[in-house]
Amino acid sequence: MRGLSETVSRIETKLDGILDDAKDLRKDFSDHETRIRTLERSRWPLPTIGVLAGVGGAVTGALALLAR
Repeated sequence: MRGLSETVSRIETKLDGILDDAKDLRKDFSDHETRIRTLERSRWPLPTIGVLAGVGGAVTGALALLAR
């Protein structure tokens, strides 16, 4: 009976450690999710700027062609 009690106690200790690790993992996951979303938001203007520069160049080229 004493051996069973010690075994159950060790299992409870290990489960507590696993639960603490799971809390840390959830916190890390939340942090990573926030960081990724921030990077995605700050990156979107680059393609837009490229498109606007291309359209501006095409308009300038068309105006130069028509001005002849």
